[in-house]
Amino acid sequence: MKRSAQLVFIPAPGAGHIVSTVEIAKQLVAQDDQLFITILIMKLPFDKLFTNTDPSISHRISFVNLPEFHIDTQGLAFTSFIKTFVQGHKTHVKDAVTKLLAESAQVELAGFVIDMFCTPMINVADEFQIPSYLFFTSGAATLGFWFQLQSLHDEQRKDVAEITGWDSELIVPSFINPVPAGVWPEVTRTKEGATDFIDFAAGFRQTKGILINTFRELEPHALRSLSDGKFPPVYSVGPLLNMKSDDGHVGSDQSIQKSDILEWLDDQPPSSVVFLCFGSMGSFDEAQVKEIACALEQSGQRFLWSLRQPGPKGKMGMPSDYVDVKLVLPEGFLDRTAGIGKVIGWAPQVAILAHLAVGGFVSHCGWNSTLESLWCGVPIATWPLYAEQQLNAFGLVKELGLGVEIKIDYKKGSEVVSSEEIERGIRRVMEKDSDIRARVKEISEKSKKALTDGGSSYSSLGRFLDQI
Repeated sequence: MKRSAQLVFIPAPGAGHIVSTVEIAKQLVAQDDQLFITILIMKLPFDKLFTNTDPSISHRISFVNLPEFHIDTQGLAFTSFIKTFVQGHKTHVKDAVTKLLAESAQVELAGFVIDMFCTPMINVADEFQIPSYLFFTSGAATLGFWFQLQSLHDEQRKDVAEITGWDSELIVPSFINPVPAGVWPEVTRTKEGATDFIDFAAGFRQTKGILINTFRELEPHALRSLSDGKFPPVYSVGPLLNMKSDDGHVGSDQSIQKSDILEWLDDQPPSSVVFLCFGSMGSFDEAQVKEIACALEQSGQRFLWSLRQPGPKGKMGMPSDYVDVKLVLPEGFLDRTAGIGKVIGWAPQVAILAHLAVGGFVSHCGWNSTLESLWCGVPIATWPLYAEQQLNAFGLVKELGLGVEIKIDYKKGSEVVSSEEIERGIRRVMEKDSDIRARVKEISEKSKKALTDGGSSYSSLGRFLDQI
């Protein structure tokens, strides 16, 4: 008889990371009835405390909110912040796991599954003499990029200054095309950021296996490039999406907003609406907002636009809803577009993308948003803002042919994208019979099969379970 086993998941803080961690936990316990999972949650200083609002979650998945670690975010680059933040939680993780072992002595602790930003926790797993696995919440091509930078530094002996100043294309085995310097994550452009990046990737190599939120049919080339024996075994286990919820923290005001938005969409013809939304951290300054408004008006396209107010300047914080959007939009814009468009704040993204009226998505290309859009069969017009989104946009447009370009190398704060460029992207993404639309529909069907019994990701998860 098989013994019960316990896995401890440590996601990075932030909605996107936690959502996909919960989804992989659900898939794993569904496939193995002897498996228990505990998810340890680290709370960001400016974020709400996590509460599980999904009643369908198995009783074999539990959540522990770790004590808060206070850190001054002033002047810290993102990678340094996250590294210090995770390091600061080591004792809390050790305490939580010690308590867990005492409470469930009959269940064997089989390993830590750590997020890509949580490699400092490998040391904690070592202290408990258990293996660490990596859960990579972005795509396989991006993982290959991390490894390539690390190999440039550690094996080809290129110093960090050379890497940060790189201005030509880079051959990356996980990409078919050479990767232009303009789409590298911005963090690789500073000495501190590039060093942290390389350290994280070195940590990935110390794990016993890597779970990736992708599927074989989406990234066959990238996944092949990672299975040449130079890296820990790779398991493609995606697309891990919660297609029922919209960020898990929907209050009553948001429920009202959601039904209002969906009712509006119900009145629009099939595939006629372009949806603009830039993720939980995405916002623009007033000059850029006016260009977007101008593009929408010129295009004459039906639209649903999630417009958020930037967080406080110079501080880490989340965008919020405007009290009055009229103040940032061109005068009379709302009146002139009242018949064809709707400007909203917070957006129930999953429900909108799944709606038949939506025919195109202007997106920041966060990996979860990308997978959601592909699942729903909605082509993407790319406008990446931060993190690895430029790489995702490059992949969608140049490698996979699943998106059209508004920008692939946009750097926030460095330029204003013109209304002409935006309008061109909107018109192209909304083309009715484009090759891109046909390819997206095909990948949508494949994405739904991947996690069903016998599908590529279902089988991959099974192989991981056999290994632990």
